[in-house]
Amino acid sequence: MDTTAASGQSHPYWPRNLVIPNYVANDRSMAEILAFLFSVSGVFLLVTWMITARLSTWRRLAVCWFAVCGFIHSVIEGWFSLYYDLIPGDQSFLSQLWKEYSKGDSRYVIADNFTVCMETVTACLWGPFSFWAVVAFLTNKPYRFVLQLILSLGQLYGVVLYFFTEHREDYSHSELGHPIYFWFYFVFLNFLWIVIPLALIMDAWRQLTAAQRHKDGTKKSKKQ
Repeated sequence: MDTTAASGQSHPYWPRNLVIPNYVANDRSMAEILAFLFSVSGVFLLVTWMITARLSTWRRLAVCWFAVCGFIHSVIEGWFSLYYDLIPGDQSFLSQLWKEYSKGDSRYVIADNFTVCMETVTACLWGPFSFWAVVAFLTNKPYRFVLQLILSLGQLYGVVLYFFTEHREDYSHSELGHPIYFWFYFVFLNFLWIVIPLALIMDAWRQLTAAQRHKDGTKKSKKQ
């Protein structure tokens, strides 16, 4: 039986028989929502790029990434972790952003237990850690690469679980193969949190290994 039809609901989410109590359709367009997301992220990138002029190009890009992550984790994902039960019927801008994204993963409009837990951890931990990493690199703190390693490992672990849990549900919460909702929203936007954290984990590994090697060499020299 089609419970969507039975409940009189009409929504753009998958599976099509999904029942979403109190759902209200967005009154803002996809273009308006995406323009906001990418323009604000662009501002964070630009400002961070300008204040990191003394760093190498690679390091500036890494710090820019942390700044954007801080915004996304703390503000956007923080909004979801606070208001996940209200989002389907709410028309505030960030709620509409989540309803738009949910076309690629409807777990966000049904307050799926894994999604709520994962996003809450992300907002509470990786958001502050991202901003802390920005400050640590700007002020040349000795623990900056430890922060980079912890943060990147946390991000990578979260997104692997995110993909794997949906894989085990046969990608039932999106229109499989849709060029925007599946491939852009669900796959591409989240795949960034696999590729970039992996690169940063390897970078932190090299930096910390070099520091430990130097310390070990210094100890040997003193003993001699």
